[in-house]
Amino acid sequence: MHTAPMPSVASANTPPALQAEYFDGTSARAWPVQLLLQGKNLIIKGDGIERTLHMHQIQWPERARHGKRVAHFVDGGSVQCADALAWDAWRRNSGQRDSLVVRLQQSWHGVTASILALVILAVALQLWGLPTVARAVVTATPLSVDVSLGESALSAIDQHLMKPSKLPAQTQADVRSAFKRNLGTLPAGSLPEWKLEFRQSTMGPNAFALPGGTMVLTDELFDLVQGDEQIITAVLAHELGHVKHRHGLRMLVQATVLGGLGAVVLGDFSTLLAAVPALLGQAHYSRAAEREADAHAVAVLKAASISPAVMVTLFEKLDQARAAKSPPASVSKTQATNNDSWLGIAFASHPSDAERIQYFRDAAR
Repeated sequence: MHTAPMPSVASANTPPALQAEYFDGTSARAWPVQLLLQGKNLIIKGDGIERTLHMHQIQWPERARHGKRVAHFVDGGSVQCADALAWDAWRRNSGQRDSLVVRLQQSWHGVTASILALVILAVALQLWGLPTVARAVVTATPLSVDVSLGESALSAIDQHLMKPSKLPAQTQADVRSAFKRNLGTLPAGSLPEWKLEFRQSTMGPNAFALPGGTMVLTDELFDLVQGDEQIITAVLAHELGHVKHRHGLRMLVQATVLGGLGAVVLGDFSTLLAAVPALLGQAHYSRAAEREADAHAVAVLKAASISPAVMVTLFEKLDQARAAKSPPASVSKTQATNNDSWLGIAFASHPSDAERIQYFRDAAR
């Protein structure tokens, strides 16, 4: 009875060879060769050809599902193999492995996991990363930057979007004086510098704050509340909260984090200044920013012995104004929203939802 001979240790440990084509990098001729991987070296043998290359002299392109396999050499040469399966098995049996990235690309599990990781990263960046970066940048930015941005934005708004106020100069002065008086009970140094402007606008009742402390109140909002000092104080206290927390600059940093962040750090604001009107006109404050501004309004109102319930009255009047200007059925909801509130940071564009109304009602108690 005969038994098959056991393979010798040497033959069992012999690395596999692969049939391939060698290009020397100086001609288009393909030379048939055998490839052998031994440790960190690639050995190439053929008719009159014998080369040994270290791994750092070889570039291994990422493995694709189809097509030839190829390895490039730093001197311009290369080896190619049309049998992709044989090439992959040869590298695997020789102890060579694809990088983690390539392995993930070749696996639908890996691709799915990568997509989920990117989505989670994007959400985390939006919710925590950008706000954190924005706060750090704003903290390190001098207030003179806010002033410059605000002046640029107001100039553009005056040129293209608003008209001079028709309110008498004495009425404007009375509103400024009343607001200043209602701020007088707050601790010294607890408020930012501010300036109140009046404008006439086609966007309806509104008020908004620009970086640097400029607040704008429209004639339409003044008329809607019939010049009520307490409601106007509530509106302006909310906008002053945006100024105090520098929400305008923070919003710009978040919206232009790739280009604007570098401009803020390096001190070149020319590009950012040019984009300010568009950014201020299209972006909305986050709910976190609105809560901060609402909390500031409540603090101002309570210090002035004004009930925060006046904000509820304001929301009711704004809702009535919107209802009176409901768009016809032929106008889409998106078009109506864009027409009624082109200025994203304006007070009238803030959602008068139940949460905010309830907040002011609770504060009034």
